[in-house]
Amino acid sequence: MSRTRALDAAILASALLAIAGSSWALAAPALVFACKPLATVLILARAWPVGGWRVASRVQRFVLAGLLLSLVGDVALLWPKQGFLPGLVAFLLAHLCYIGAFTRRVRFAARPLAFACYAVVAFGVLAVLWPHVRGALRVPVLAYVVALAAMASQAAVLWLVARGDPGVAQAARGEAGAAQVERGGAAAAARLVAIGGALFLCSDALLAINRFAVPLPAASLWILATYWSAQWCIARWSNAAPTPAAP
Repeated sequence: MSRTRALDAAILASALLAIAGSSWALAAPALVFACKPLATVLILARAWPVGGWRVASRVQRFVLAGLLLSLVGDVALLWPKQGFLPGLVAFLLAHLCYIGAFTRRVRFAARPLAFACYAVVAFGVLAVLWPHVRGALRVPVLAYVVALAAMASQAAVLWLVARGDPGVAQAARGEAGAAQVERGGAAAAARLVAIGGALFLCSDALLAINRFAVPLPAASLWILATYWSAQWCIARWSNAAPTPAAP
């Protein structure tokens, strides 16, 4: 079994154990405390380039920083009340790192339609949450939703540009000196990160609605499954996509 397949299997096992530990049927906090950070650590290991930080491209370094900040957020949120605000800040910074990674490939907001669509989604989420968010949390929650929507929008921009520009889909050489990729490889990688951005927004919207508005059935399953799927997509993209010229 290759290193990536072994890591994927370990990520899946850790995620399933964390989800099971969070469920009302099992309710095993020790399992959650062990496996929730472990799943993110394993995704970080999957994104880690051969040769380490020294040979990583700028894109990879942004993604690695985002995953490290996500790990900080995961640990903070193990204490939902005391750790909520530190976790929120850690994930906000993680989204800024991901935006930094995505804009190394394509100019920020190069496809305004993606930003317009996600702005509508973000407005809808805020409309549901706003009556339930009180006092000092309103500003950080607003800032977080803006950063999250911008991250998902820029991820979609990557895909729209790759799909619409034949040059992006041709074989290219990445920042770290990646070898030739077959035609269509860049578009496939960009589609993967667009899915990751959408899943991240879905996960955080579910988490916020469950926390502030109304308890959701099987909340841990949907929140954590979409969260780790999003992180996995971003991690895989960081090592898979070539570097096109920004339009």
